[in-house]
Amino acid sequence: MTGEGRGWHGGGVTPRDPALLRRSAGAPSEVTVPVGPPEKPGSEGEHALQCAYGTEERADRFYAEQVRGRLLPAMVEFVRRMEMVFVATSDAGGECDASLRSGPPGFLAVLDDRTLAYPEYRGNGVHASLGNISENAHVGLLMLDFERDRIGLHVNGTARIVEDADFHAEHPGVPHDPAPGRRPERWVVVHVEEAYVHCRKHIPQMQRVPLRRSWGTDDPARKGGDYFGAKDAR
Repeated sequence: MTGEGRGWHGGGVTPRDPALLRRSAGAPSEVTVPVGPPEKPGSEGEHALQCAYGTEERADRFYAEQVRGRLLPAMVEFVRRMEMVFVATSDAGGECDASLRSGPPGFLAVLDDRTLAYPEYRGNGVHASLGNISENAHVGLLMLDFERDRIGLHVNGTARIVEDADFHAEHPGVPHDPAPGRRPERWVVVHVEEAYVHCRKHIPQMQRVPLRRSWGTDDPARKGGDYFGAKDAR
């Protein structure tokens, strides 16, 4: 089911039309070169800067060869083995937030080649990402493989928030997480509009270290406490 279906917050947002076309507020004022043709993926700003910096040919080749409006089979396999995803959102006024979501392999559910979902576990109660989605359903997801292939996947699209019970009623095939403290409260369902590779050139090689996680805790010390000394700072 895509973003036009059931769910609250983020529903009713019109997907980009045509697919792969992003509209922005325009290029920076100092860039006066013509904006690229509207049928290309990307924003007017990036098209203008491609003209200004002489990268149009390279960008057009990337658009043509790598940017797709759905999850290809290799992308589906990649998503299903990921244990983290970086989530970029902004509110209705364009104020941005970037956050991290993580879980065991498979915590990212691929519902079909144009729809994926990730769970929202118990957190600090701020709901920064969900609050943004409730105002502006456009989201950007970045998944990175630091261990095996050192490669990344971008997914851009529109999101809606669905309560856990409603989500499983819509998608009974998605398993319930049996781990205590890791039961989703709700899900973010993303309708895919763009999917493309992230270059491995600057992705560091990392090695897994076994780690016990306190999934259900509200103990400040076990969650990281006042690591940055913010409590007494003004």
